[in-house]
Amino acid sequence: MNWLILAIAPGVAISAYIIFKDEYNKEPKRHLIISFALGMASILVALGLETLAAKITTAFPLLFKTIGGIAINAYLFVALPEELSKFFMLRWYAYRKPAFDEPFDGIVYAVMVGMGFATVENISYVSEYGMMTGILRLFLAVPAHATFAIIMGYFMGKARFSPQKEQFLLISAIFWAIVFHGSYDFFLFLQDHHKTNPDNTGLLLFLGALASLSTGLFLSKKAIREHLNKSKLNIVNQIDD
Repeated sequence: MNWLILAIAPGVAISAYIIFKDEYNKEPKRHLIISFALGMASILVALGLETLAAKITTAFPLLFKTIGGIAINAYLFVALPEELSKFFMLRWYAYRKPAFDEPFDGIVYAVMVGMGFATVENISYVSEYGMMTGILRLFLAVPAHATFAIIMGYFMGKARFSPQKEQFLLISAIFWAIVFHGSYDFFLFLQDHHKTNPDNTGLLLFLGALASLSTGLFLSKKAIREHLNKSKLNIVNQIDD
């Protein structure tokens, strides 16, 4: 039971933090719960796409042992299906809800979807590999998924209220989520490759993944601050009116 708590706690804690930050215009609880559940369901879509991708990597094993092949795997075969599945759930359910009435809501709902996805993924990894994996993912993988979600939600929030730029901003939402997700995975996959290719430097590759995560965290904080400031300004304008 302890491993299950360890697997679930990070996603729930990050979700609670974002909900707490949404202090100016709270979202209906049912929308938050449904978005989290849709994020959990989105992993099935991602797994289906990743299964097809795995057949390609199996068919061309030598290609996917090269740096180029590892990049294709990280960006196109892992990051793309995972972020696309989360994007679809967010776009399909929360994006057009009347409750989605300020830019920060993009971050709120994207995090709910992202943490739903990350929680199911975390349960799978921790149940298979144990508590130590859960502890590592507590500080790395789950926060990484949160940054991908915040970046996606930042652009989704802008798109919802920018009709003339909506399509461009929606594409930006999925594009930048894939870029940061793929970059994080790319360095981790290279580190795994290092185990059988000692010419690479495993520590530097791990630091590369941390650098990608740190950049995502920095930009996420800026995105949250920017959209919260807009929310506060909207409240002030409503009071003045």
